[in-house]
Amino acid sequence: MGIRRKAREIALQFLFQRDFQQQQGDCRSLDEEFALFKQSFETAKKSIPYATQLLTGICERLAELDEYIVNHSHNWRLNRMSVIDRNILRVAIYEMRFGADIPARVAINEAVEIAKRFGSEDSAAFINGILDGVRKSIDSPS
Repeated sequence: MGIRRKAREIALQFLFQRDFQQQQGDCRSLDEEFALFKQSFETAKKSIPYATQLLTGICERLAELDEYIVNHSHNWRLNRMSVIDRNILRVAIYEMRFGADIPARVAINEAVEIAKRFGSEDSAAFINGILDGVRKSIDSPS
């Protein structure tokens, strides 16, 4: 498994924890929380810089990322989605939107693979469908 995949998984696990504790919108203590997370859970040291970049960017742009999710998830409210699916989408959309060196196709593929590992039986298809819509809206903004 590559360094960036591990970083995405670390970011997902940390976001899951923050979301579960209903701390998503507060970026003030992100560094302290992530330091504690790294002490408590096994994390690949080489993956930490990219995971930190993802977490910082996601925290700073959470409302924008969630807007993409809401706009492309027909008949699903954000708070009704699985915490895992919601956070996989946040990571992927952040990469698609702000990861200059990450092609959208790669971000989508990584999200689908992570969903297969951490999500439910339907997660991969659900995430793929939403991200495909997001990709199209990013490629041709209206």
